[in-house]
Amino acid sequence: MHPILFSVGSFHFPTYGAVMVLAILAALCTIVRLGRREGLDSGLLLDFSTWLLLVALVGAKVLMVISDWGYYRRCPGEILSWNTLVAGGAFYGGLIAALLFAAWYIRLHHLPFWKVVDVYAPAVSLGLGIGRIGCFAAGCCYGKPTTSAWGVVFTNPYAHEISGVPLGIPLYPTQPIMSLASLSIFAILIWRYSKKSRDGEIFVLYLVLYAMTRYFIEFLRGDEDRGFVFHHLLSTSQFIAILALATAVWMALILRRKPARQPAPAVEATEGKGRESLKSKKVLDEPTPTARVKSAPLPHVARRGRN
Repeated sequence: MHPILFSVGSFHFPTYGAVMVLAILAALCTIVRLGRREGLDSGLLLDFSTWLLLVALVGAKVLMVISDWGYYRRCPGEILSWNTLVAGGAFYGGLIAALLFAAWYIRLHHLPFWKVVDVYAPAVSLGLGIGRIGCFAAGCCYGKPTTSAWGVVFTNPYAHEISGVPLGIPLYPTQPIMSLASLSIFAILIWRYSKKSRDGEIFVLYLVLYAMTRYFIEFLRGDEDRGFVFHHLLSTSQFIAILALATAVWMALILRRKPARQPAPAVEATEGKGRESLKSKKVLDEPTPTARVKSAPLPHVARRGRN
């Protein structure tokens, strides 16, 4: 595809890096906007997001090395190489590391855990949806060979060099599929956000939707370096997706024990009903003649009170 966005002399700026910057900015904007809705401090969220991003990048690369340990055991120098540094890594590794760090950070700063994870879930999905476009440009996370009409063919030698994507062979377009799926999940989460009855529901819904999506898309993936378990029965991501679903069920059971959010006072939708409500309120609030007489202060009582 187009792994290099532009070149200046011997310097090559990767398309993947540019797209990831856009993904991070979009995610941060979403975090700040949803955080304000929840009454969370924007400055604290930005500080938290910075650390969270660094931890997630490290976690993604650690799982990438673990998943393809056979290769890195033979070439240990590649662990700290430039190729490993610029690689995106395994998403689930970043997610797990980010959740562990988030649990510690939220406890340290006494933040409402379920509100915070609800704020971050749509942002992560949006960022991933944009980031997968960078994967498509770089050629990583490619699909298996296919004879279908919707197969894509990579022809850039540099893409093959950095990601190992086969050239000249129609492959399943797993990157655009994952991008569209993540953007669809983002839309669902935003639609559901204002309708949630308990804090934490959005995060649980994200775990369920992403785990199911990732599990089935893994069947179309062709890159072997993502790792396998149980003698190639499941990929590493499919195994973690099953664990994520189990975790989502466990969290859902916990949330059921929590009291529901108090809904905002209902506002009458029609103008006629609104006028009737105002008239009724005015009648109820207006004191009766008897009440006016009883509540009116007598002159001599008022003078005595001033003394």
